[in-house]
Amino acid sequence: MEIVQAHVFITGFVQGVGFRRYLRHKARKFGAVGWTQNLPDGRVEAVFQGKKKIVHQMIGFAKRGPFLSDVKTTVLEWEKPAETFTEFVICW
Repeated sequence: MEIVQAHVFITGFVQGVGFRRYLRHKARKFGAVGWTQNLPDGRVEAVFQGKKKIVHQMIGFAKRGPFLSDVKTTVLEWEKPAETFTEFVICW
């Protein structure tokens, strides 16, 4: 099983609308691991790690966001996994 990793930066109305909890819920439901955090400039940053199909699903969820969000852009960087995560967490 090949593990892939995507590093995603999401812009728009994405803070204060449950975006990070939405990503955590989807990751736990579909089996992705990694983390997400708010950035000082208003973006949300996330790292998704897992099977290629699951990571692609997570990227799709990040592009849509939860009901109250308004995603403008997503910037995606594919990375070689430098560490192995055991769960998906929200960084505070």
